[in-house]
Amino acid sequence: MKDDVAYFLEFQETEKDASPLTIRNYAAALKEYVGWRGGSFDGWRNERANHFRDYLFFLMKEDMKRSTIRLRFAALRSFYKYLVLRRGLEKSPVAEIQMPKLERNLPVVLSLKQMVALLEAPLKVEASGKFHTWLKYRDVAILELFYSSGLRISELLGLDVKDVDFVEDIVKVTGKGRKQRIVPIGGEAIRAIQKYRQEAAVTNGPLFRSVRGTRITQQAVDQMLKKYLQISGIPFGVSPHKLRHSFATHMLDAGADLRSVQELLGHASLSTTQIYTHVTRERMKQVYDEAHPRA
Repeated sequence: MKDDVAYFLEFQETEKDASPLTIRNYAAALKEYVGWRGGSFDGWRNERANHFRDYLFFLMKEDMKRSTIRLRFAALRSFYKYLVLRRGLEKSPVAEIQMPKLERNLPVVLSLKQMVALLEAPLKVEASGKFHTWLKYRDVAILELFYSSGLRISELLGLDVKDVDFVEDIVKVTGKGRKQRIVPIGGEAIRAIQKYRQEAAVTNGPLFRSVRGTRITQQAVDQMLKKYLQISGIPFGVSPHKLRHSFATHMLDAGADLRSVQELLGHASLSTTQIYTHVTRERMKQVYDEAHPRA
């Protein structure tokens, strides 16, 4: 006969349309809990809230990442919610367990000097026989737009030529949840985009293209960044999202207000943007420690 766990996993697959990875993670989390309880485990329906508090305490003593702990308990919560709704259990013993808050790691950002070095890197590439001369101008335009407007990688990849207004110096961006917003573009980025379009003869359709004329992919952008990081000598990895972090941090460093940066980034909540204020404070402390004679 099937047990409660087997019914739960089948429910996730057939009714919730969960991915195979999610189902494997749920199964693993449940198995790990049973393994931790060992010989004291007397069935899921006999577990009590204090057992899960002890499990939480154990995981935290093991210095497990809070995100991993929360994922394990998400599986336990889902399982017990299923038992209550579908299998006749009266109450979930996990419902009242308070989860530790996620750690908020400060974003890694480039210094202004590093950012300039990265923006200038494409023009330092020597042309070869197979090298399309317009590619370096495309790459400059992509980097300048990332830094000028703080776009997400998905937003930049989805841009069409018609989305850029070269008269008003703005770009129409489609963000998360298909929400649209208008973002200003700096003069350097505008000039870089115009130069790229002229060199590549891009008049309509996707704004940023591959050598085959198709819309550029995220993988191509990642490879492009890796190449220019080596040229610019930046000693750590840089993703498109780190360019977004750098945009936001440099804006706040220069005196921009938090609400304006929130709107530029397309954050639904101001609390999401506030992480960058911590970055600017840390940078301020670092400057103070390095510069003040009695720090």
